[in-house]
Amino acid sequence: MLADIDKGRLVAWAAFGLLVVAIALRLHAHGGGGGVPPASVSLAPTGGGRAAVAAPAPAVRELWVDVAGAVRRPGLYKVPSGSRLAAAVERAGGVSRRGDEAGVNLAAPLHDGEQVIVPLRGAAGQASNAAASGGAASSGPIRLSQATEAQLETLDGIGPALAGRILQYRQQHGGFRSLDELKEVSGIGDKRFQALRQSLVP
Repeated sequence: MLADIDKGRLVAWAAFGLLVVAIALRLHAHGGGGGVPPASVSLAPTGGGRAAVAAPAPAVRELWVDVAGAVRRPGLYKVPSGSRLAAAVERAGGVSRRGDEAGVNLAAPLHDGEQVIVPLRGAAGQASNAAASGGAASSGPIRLSQATEAQLETLDGIGPALAGRILQYRQQHGGFRSLDELKEVSGIGDKRFQALRQSLVP
């Protein structure tokens, strides 16, 4: 009877010992897994700060240009950014038979919203004759929206620099809608404007 009791206690202690060992192993398995952390993946760009601030390549932009004067198809045309004046004239069908190709600078760069005016043939010759005689052209007032630089220089008080600023203003603003706009050009004061207005029309 006593032997049976001792055998039962031994079995109980053995079972308890196995339970303790099982619990210890389980705790060790859960607690010891943090020894080596998983490798992290970095999404930061390589190459330093320059890569982060590098600007993307600009997209090709198109320009709208108004082609007028002695061309075959006057109108509003779209040309690639960086085009020269020759590209706009070509889109308009080229210079007409009455047009003077020498009256425009076909190599000049184009700007968005610019107006290109091809003069009629003979207009430059009239300006040269007027310059030689020291007076205005006999054909009448000079039209600001179509005048060449040579024509403008025939007017009293207008030299190459001022003539260039007048043409630049005309290109930036799409021509002259009235003579009063001429006073917006740097170098054209009230006194000079009054002297010029009799020789000009918009």
